[in-house]
Amino acid sequence: MRLVRIPHWGSTGIEAGGKRARFPAADLAVSLGTLTLLYVVARVGAESWVRFHPPDIIPSVSLDPRNLPNYAARSTLRMFTALVASTLFTFVYGYAAARSRRAERVLVPLLDILQSVPVLGFLSVTVTAFIALFRGSLLGLEAACIFAIFTGQAWNMTFSFYQSLRTVPAELEELATLYQLSKWERFTRLELPSSVLGLVWNGMMSFGGGWFFLAASESISVLNRQYTLPGLGSYVAVAIAAKDLRALGWAIATMVILVLLIDQFFWKPLVTVADKYKLETSAGEERRFWVNDLWRAASLPHYIEKLGGPLFRAVDRRLSRLTPANRAVAASDALMKTDRIFNSIVVVLCVGLLIAAMRFVHARVGYYEVAHATLLGAATCARVLALLVLSTLVWTPVGVAIGLNPRLARITQPLVQICASFPANFLFPFATLGFIKLGIHLNWGSMLLMALGAQWYLLFNVIGGAQAIPNDLREMAQNLGLKGWKRWRLLIGPSIFGAWVTGAITASGGAWNASIVAELVSWGNTTLRADGLGAYIAEATGKGDWPRIVLGVGLMSVFVVAFNHFVWKRLYSLAQRRYQLG
Repeated sequence: MRLVRIPHWGSTGIEAGGKRARFPAADLAVSLGTLTLLYVVARVGAESWVRFHPPDIIPSVSLDPRNLPNYAARSTLRMFTALVASTLFTFVYGYAAARSRRAERVLVPLLDILQSVPVLGFLSVTVTAFIALFRGSLLGLEAACIFAIFTGQAWNMTFSFYQSLRTVPAELEELATLYQLSKWERFTRLELPSSVLGLVWNGMMSFGGGWFFLAASESISVLNRQYTLPGLGSYVAVAIAAKDLRALGWAIATMVILVLLIDQFFWKPLVTVADKYKLETSAGEERRFWVNDLWRAASLPHYIEKLGGPLFRAVDRRLSRLTPANRAVAASDALMKTDRIFNSIVVVLCVGLLIAAMRFVHARVGYYEVAHATLLGAATCARVLALLVLSTLVWTPVGVAIGLNPRLARITQPLVQICASFPANFLFPFATLGFIKLGIHLNWGSMLLMALGAQWYLLFNVIGGAQAIPNDLREMAQNLGLKGWKRWRLLIGPSIFGAWVTGAITASGGAWNASIVAELVSWGNTTLRADGLGAYIAEATGKGDWPRIVLGVGLMSVFVVAFNHFVWKRLYSLAQRRYQLG
């Protein structure tokens, strides 16, 4: 069974006749590329360390296209910094939720709430803390921007990792227990490899989600003053305000080039590596990519392994000793008593929050406003449900076709990656102009705008789920002559069901979040508004109306959490109970 690939730190890459094959061109390319990357990161990162004290003035964003390379580099550095933070958060939070029944009861509903809170909500609350943490430096605003991008990336990745850990094949879990693997060994030899394929695909989608909210993240309000950090998102925001189609065109061209470069030098190499950890018992077609081949042919990886291998092995052994294997613990009265205490504390906290919410509503906004906002939430909920149904019908067959056909995946992945990573709100001004000229009300047009930002979550998860179907199962289905609907019912549907649930959850959360910018759009002085909770929150945020901001965000969280509890939780349970491989 080809799943567990224990790292061998002493490997030397490509061998020829017992000796390492040397390719001077590869060494030159890898060395120059590494040095260039380090220089750009250092040069762009240094721009965040300038002195800044609110209400100091930050130089305004210029629409001169010559500034776009610098703006793109600064936005990209923020995106990757947020991606690193999101990955670390995913491992810690997802592991705790999947491996502790007690923690799961709190962490999974909390994750639902966090996913439903708009990026603007996080930014409004945290920016003051970051300014105080990095007093006297622009780094405070940069950290607030990165945190806002992080909130657009982390939840989707965490849901994917959690779902992967909960659906690890039972026989592999039993083998890990039989061989008494420590918690660290179980994580690095079993749990991480079994989840890496879905995690990489969801990382791509989360990265695209970060681009979607980049304009909002780079525009920060402090002490009733608006500060716009130089970046690609703020460039687009300034171009929209100025009705400058030429500047928008330059920004879109820059974004396409940036997405292609990131796809070629980051995501495709990661997908190539992740494909090696697919769960299967028969050898499939090995995926190769030119960046991976170039890296293996160079000497730099060899020296990194030679110098860092002993340290990595020592850390691996140390962590294995510090995290011994779990021992079976029999149910006891003490354990049951602890569970009852824990449940009581959760109930008391929930009741306290409910009482506080009712007092807030009564004192600040009134029950009529709550009823009005609830009706708006129902309208947005209907749009989200319609989007999920249509996205499932359209993108599930497409995702399965891409995932099951490596040749088609190689051809279509760049296009899919561009569509998913390209921030759909860059196209909102053109859509707004189209709605105005065609007389389309935003109540209907907002569904299209929400779909542009949310449908890719479902597509990427379906692709990852289809690629994870073991080759031996595909071969067995082919030998049995399974075709058409029977093949979907007996093989494809059960195999991708867990991935579809993860994609639907994150697409739903993404659609709710996207409603903030899709139900209230503008072009210059012209503004279109849809009847929905997203527009309600956006208007309240623009006016600085805190009671209505809290009411809108709270109601959105209630809608998302209720739907997750009554629908997605049951589907997750079904995926674990009936459609788990092994």
